[in-house]
Amino acid sequence: MGFKETISKKYADAYYKKYGDRITQVQGHVLSVKITTKTILWMFNIFTADIVIKLDRTKSVVRCQYKVKKWFKMPGFMNLSQGHSVIVQGIKGKKGKENSDVISVVNIRNLTNKSDLIKVDQKIKKVQQRQYR
Repeated sequence: MGFKETISKKYADAYYKKYGDRITQVQGHVLSVKITTKTILWMFNIFTADIVIKLDRTKSVVRCQYKVKKWFKMPGFMNLSQGHSVIVQGIKGKKGKENSDVISVVNIRNLTNKSDLIKVDQKIKKVQQRQYR
């Protein structure tokens, strides 16, 4: 392995060690999208997208939140509308905290438009949802 591969492997191992038990993936249809932008002193931009997803094959609903902070330039977001079929990859909130039921979004794959929030060169696999009772 080269230098780049070893660094990326160590980074991936450290990330998995820190968030391994909270990494999750959900698939379903978008019920609503609420986008909020905030600018502080014309320099610091905060972009927040709250997404509500109805899971496939279940009646349950999941809240997801995508939050980005950037200097000088407003961050972009993908075209996402009600009814689109999506796969959301993210991290569950810590138990006992305020937003423990909200998934913090890492990546979104829109299966309707065949577009990604962060480009990934992998084939799409259907996700089986587990039903908790």
